[in-house]
Amino acid sequence: MTDQKRIRNFSVIAHIDHGKSTLADRLLEFTGTLSSNEMQDQVLDSMELERERGITIKMHAIRMEYGAEDGETYILNLIDTPGHVDFSYEVSRSLAACEGAILVVDAAQGVEAQTVSNLYQAISADLEIIPVINKIDLPSAQIPLVTQEIRDLLGIEEKDILQVSAKTGQGIRELLEAIVSRVPEPKGDPDAPLRALIFDSVYDSYRGAVVYVRVVDGAIYPGQKVRLAATNAVHEVDEVGFLRLGRVARNSLQAGEVGFVVASIKTISEARVGDTILDNSAPAVVPLKGYQEVKPMLFAGIYPVDAEMYEDLRDSLARLKLNDASLVYEPESSAALGFGFRCGFLGLLHMEIVQERLDREFGLNIITTVPNVRYRVVTTSNEVIWVDNPSKLPDPARIERVEEPFLLTQIVTPTDYIGPIMKLATERRGVYETTEYLSPKTVDMRFQMPLSEIVFDFYDKLKSQTRGYASFDYEFAEYRPSKLVKLDILINGNPVDALSVIVHADKAFAWGRNFCLKLKHLIPRQLFEVVIQGAIGSRVIAREVVRPLRKDVTAKCYGGDITRKRKLLEKQREGKKRMKQVGSVEIPQEAFLAVLQMDPG
Repeated sequence: MTDQKRIRNFSVIAHIDHGKSTLADRLLEFTGTLSSNEMQDQVLDSMELERERGITIKMHAIRMEYGAEDGETYILNLIDTPGHVDFSYEVSRSLAACEGAILVVDAAQGVEAQTVSNLYQAISADLEIIPVINKIDLPSAQIPLVTQEIRDLLGIEEKDILQVSAKTGQGIRELLEAIVSRVPEPKGDPDAPLRALIFDSVYDSYRGAVVYVRVVDGAIYPGQKVRLAATNAVHEVDEVGFLRLGRVARNSLQAGEVGFVVASIKTISEARVGDTILDNSAPAVVPLKGYQEVKPMLFAGIYPVDAEMYEDLRDSLARLKLNDASLVYEPESSAALGFGFRCGFLGLLHMEIVQERLDREFGLNIITTVPNVRYRVVTTSNEVIWVDNPSKLPDPARIERVEEPFLLTQIVTPTDYIGPIMKLATERRGVYETTEYLSPKTVDMRFQMPLSEIVFDFYDKLKSQTRGYASFDYEFAEYRPSKLVKLDILINGNPVDALSVIVHADKAFAWGRNFCLKLKHLIPRQLFEVVIQGAIGSRVIAREVVRPLRKDVTAKCYGGDITRKRKLLEKQREGKKRMKQVGSVEIPQEAFLAVLQMDPG
């Protein structure tokens, strides 16, 4: 049995690209957890996408043993966290499994939005914070400036801030000593009934869902009957142990320890992040606080390019769902695209990852429709309808009000860009809240903004207007009534349901004009005229025309009476009218994605 006094559970939190994964590599190397043959860059980032993008998508946990200067050997459980705002709930649960957090700040970039956001999460979880300035070996490092930013943020002395280079290994030994001396030991009761927090789970083809847990009270061991608090499902434990690069089986996991549990759980959706594992023989035990059901924020239709691939798409989504509990999907059909699925995502990054995985892992060629947020519609009969697809919006005569999700947003930027950010946020219906100076040259600006305005190219615009210096973070606030309308796109008089969007009434005309103009350049020319219209209900608010390809039917007329040429042109015109009545327009995938790059005006 491991003495809790020698256990340290900690996490590493940072803004994207501040060196979190590289720092984890050095910690593993210095503690001898992995041999030189096993070491590679971003060793905890196992997915190919994580390595390519340099971000952590799926959290990881690993156990290290460190011989400290006081002569004791300590067990250090590093619970890595995802680096993107889409996965903030998973970050909160991994922090709940820790007693301490290493706050990593880039010596060249300084404090950024997710640095502050993750720090507040760690402070609210009552963790001991160890601030670390990383990349001190860079020529562009501004150590005095970044040190002052951290001091102002945390209100601590300069001597409490560590300086490391995760690339070269400088300062890693001092960091390990700080973890041992400053992170508190776990305070669980080993004799109490079992309570274990699920902070992650992965799917194993042979053993089902493998659950990663922090044992808070009691112990868990093979053969024990356990109950999942959120679903009330009862399972028998097959195996427990701790995590190195692989899984190492043990006789039991005691209070304070971090490890894995295999219990023949069939899907990850049964073993939800944030749930509590309880001993089935002690059902009266109160579960741990903080569990939430993860709700998708963004919805889009995914359709196979070839209708015959529908079954393959269904099977691929089912297999993805085994590995990703936050993916939600249900069948739907579109007049324009045929049969497909309406999928719910945590955010734009989550949506991109699912698309990439469908392409790479399953070789599927798919069309993704315009992403939409979920709206709450209250009808005149006081009925509440949730709308995640514009085609499901009720008739305007039945609608009392439409509510949309608002976010609390945080933008950390150099003071030079306060003006452009204020202008950008106002254009996107942002409501200004506060401005706080983190240092003489850096400010933290807060706005309340609709999620629908952030989905469409807001982040790209923010980066371009601040030369890449601003950083952005957000959290859900509430649903608020807004003046929203459905904008339909008609191709030759036929509405294309997959291109419909719900927009604010004040921006509908600009949206319609810009969207029609964009489609005009994306839809290939046909042998007949293609009319593109934007309409709200029966009222057309924008119109563009794709001119037809035209064969020169008069080329064979060498001279002669002009009526001969007119006769041929008239015959061609009649033929094009008939073609327009029966012709079908092929809409490329770029047309469905065009709205993402479009300036909403």
